[in-house]
Amino acid sequence: MIQAETLELLEWPRLCQHLATFAATKLGVAAALDLEIPATQAQTAELLAQTQEAYQLESRAGGALSFEGIQDIGTSLQRAELQGLLSGEELLAIATTLAGARQLRRIIDSQADVPTLKELAAQLRTYPELEQEIHRCIDDRAQVADRATPKLAGIRVQMRQLRDRIYQILQGILQRQSNAVQEQLITQRSGRFVIPVKAPQKDAIPGIVHDSSASGATLYVEPHSTVNLNNQMRQLLRQEQAEEEAVRRALTEQVAAVKPDLDRLVVVVTTLDLAVAKARYSFWLQANPPKFIELGEPELAPKNPETEDEEKEEEENSENSQLLIRNLRSQITLRQLRHPLLVWQQQHEQGFPVVPVDLTIGPHIRVVAITGPNTGGKTVTLKTLGLAALMAKAGMFVAAREPVELPWFDNILADIGDEQSLQQSLSTFSGHIRRISRILEVLGNKSLGEEEGEEISNLPITNTSATLSTSSPGPILRLRTSTELSTSSAQVPHAPCPMPHAPCPIPKSLVLLDEVGAGTDPSEGSALAIALLKYLAQHSLLTVATTHFGELKALKYQDSRFENASVEFDDNSMQPTYRLLWGIPGRSNALTIAKRLGLLASIVEEAQTYVGGASQDVNQVIAGLEAQRRKQETKAREATQLLHQTEKLHREVSQKAAALQERERELKIAQEVAVNEAIGSAKSEIAQIIRRLQSGNQTAQNAQQATETLNQISQKHLPSRQQPAKPKPSFMPKVGDRIRIPSLGQTAEVLSGPDANEELSVRFGIMKMTVKLGEIESLDGQKPETKAQLAKAAAQAQALATAKAKQAASEPAKPNPEIAIRTANNSIDLRGARVSDAEIEIDRALSKAVEYGVLWIIHGKGTGQLRRGVHEFLATHPQVSRFELASQKEGGAGVTVVYLK
Repeated sequence: MIQAETLELLEWPRLCQHLATFAATKLGVAAALDLEIPATQAQTAELLAQTQEAYQLESRAGGALSFEGIQDIGTSLQRAELQGLLSGEELLAIATTLAGARQLRRIIDSQADVPTLKELAAQLRTYPELEQEIHRCIDDRAQVADRATPKLAGIRVQMRQLRDRIYQILQGILQRQSNAVQEQLITQRSGRFVIPVKAPQKDAIPGIVHDSSASGATLYVEPHSTVNLNNQMRQLLRQEQAEEEAVRRALTEQVAAVKPDLDRLVVVVTTLDLAVAKARYSFWLQANPPKFIELGEPELAPKNPETEDEEKEEEENSENSQLLIRNLRSQITLRQLRHPLLVWQQQHEQGFPVVPVDLTIGPHIRVVAITGPNTGGKTVTLKTLGLAALMAKAGMFVAAREPVELPWFDNILADIGDEQSLQQSLSTFSGHIRRISRILEVLGNKSLGEEEGEEISNLPITNTSATLSTSSPGPILRLRTSTELSTSSAQVPHAPCPMPHAPCPIPKSLVLLDEVGAGTDPSEGSALAIALLKYLAQHSLLTVATTHFGELKALKYQDSRFENASVEFDDNSMQPTYRLLWGIPGRSNALTIAKRLGLLASIVEEAQTYVGGASQDVNQVIAGLEAQRRKQETKAREATQLLHQTEKLHREVSQKAAALQERERELKIAQEVAVNEAIGSAKSEIAQIIRRLQSGNQTAQNAQQATETLNQISQKHLPSRQQPAKPKPSFMPKVGDRIRIPSLGQTAEVLSGPDANEELSVRFGIMKMTVKLGEIESLDGQKPETKAQLAKAAAQAQALATAKAKQAASEPAKPNPEIAIRTANNSIDLRGARVSDAEIEIDRALSKAVEYGVLWIIHGKGTGQLRRGVHEFLATHPQVSRFELASQKEGGAGVTVVYLK
């Protein structure tokens, strides 16, 4: 089958072997080695979601999944279902697997943002009661424990007692007949206790001989005195075995009763292990998750450019000039794509460094023709693309730089390598044609899946044990069903087919052809290759072919669905660089490579004379295009570096700006704190003045002193009242001073002071010159004031003074604010009054104290009930702005100061 051949050609089994090394269990290893390719994009999306979530868990601290204790119990479950008897080791493996699955579910449930894995873990039924029963009956040595049943415990007690009696008797014989025994040893033969006796003295210890040594010098004798006891021991041993079998039989029946759930547990655990293996492999490969590109709406393909001589023929065939096709919604993007097997070879087998390739294919491109020198990397590029498509389809990350965007291919088909066979009488050309015929059969056969009777499994993993017998035995590539193909064909009803009677489904296949048309006459081979690629342009979503035929390079200029690419060749080192160049056809460089590989120079030079001049010209043009491409790429790299530097500088500037804003905010906060402290200090000083007025006689002289003190406080704490700092005296150069001339960047000595024109003579070095006063500055950066600056400053000061005078004349004189002083008119004594009576007195006093703005209420301390009542009344009074307890000097908790609105 061509799908299986494709997997072999792309070395998919080797990649599966590498993946299996990252699995944690034997189940995961088996599933990775037999990794199945999903049949639908929905299955791929589910597998990819599992891999992405497992990747997230592996990246988190303490979030990695542990598969400790999980074993392959599929064979044991199948035997239990067939009423077989499980051994202690098998029962213990089932118990540890249940415990490991429970631990897996616990870890997954404790993590966030992993819905797919949680959905899988929710299917795990771990049966803790079965696990506990197994551990109760089976010990760590996989033997049935004494605690399994009372009968078994009793039998083993009897056996220990009987064994002690036998040992006691045999020890006595060894001591009494020490000369007759070979050594002081009690051993067993055929399940009976015996002692080693020297052959010449066997009559000294009468008994039954059960065995002898290889030399015949030692006989193993069971004394007659222990025969009955050994018989009893054998009977107890059979009873013990029967009881152990009964215990294991009961446990086996319990396992068989829950076999469907345990089968599902094995499947889920294997799926989780496989997802973690893919995640770890992706992490090691430095791969990124793929994003699948969908097909767009059907649209008309652009007409092919033709020459004027062919216009008439184009009009006659206008029905076939435009095709109704569905292109991709966006371009295929695989930048810095690496071959995973080469990466493994580099890391583990000391291989050569891997050269990544860039694949950027437009949404309308259906065929890419890669040309270039032999040994240049064309075949590796095909295999790299094929493996990338298979890995993405299998739910794995792709070894490329983000973003990784490619379509979901329903078929991935390849013809790579040589299939010639002497047994089948196949030449190189015949082998290629037979394989390509099988590829075309898959592309054109609507009901291939029905004919082969394939059953598509919904499980994302393959058969890892006998419990999953419905899975296929090996990795296969699933095909579209006839319904899907017929539906696809119905969506493009007007698309003509290049071949008669050929079906026209929506193409979703990837076809990889190596050296298409090779192995036969070049003219016929190129003609066959052109026809084949034009057919594949209609019947596959993407075809990538390598070739040396120059005619295929011209297809790009005849059909917009074709694109050229080439592998680069370094003319200086005469070596391929393995880089892929897009839009430029390649040079084969066969003669150059032949010379590098050691062919006689005379033969190469003579061959050069047979090469046509037109071919040489084309090669020179292509070489020029490659050089131009390299220049453009170099400039693009430089522009990218410059962009990165600009972005870095922008980030640094933004960080500094943010730091300055934060510093400004902190300074504002510090200023606010300082202002609040100044206000608090001023309030404290004002309160002291008020207390002095209240404690003495309220005379006009005292009030005047208080007013003056308040003015002093305002001068001290209000910035607007503070005198501005005196400006520093302006700099005026004198003879002998050292000054700086910024325009010249020189330091000079003043020879003469400024004259009426504000010019002065200076000297620096051996030079003397006259400079203006405004062109110099002091060594500490002070600028001298010129006459123009002084006049401007005087005018500004005069204007400011005039404006202030006008403003003062226009504003009415504001009376000095009155100071709240405690007097008999704004004080009320409520000591000894009830709360209800006090409320009436307070209401009257508040009405009288409006002109004072403050009311002192003396309620005393006592039990505090009157104070609480007064405060509750004040809290709801409409005239009260706020109230507080007086200071200690004014009565403390016995007096409340009320501030009125």
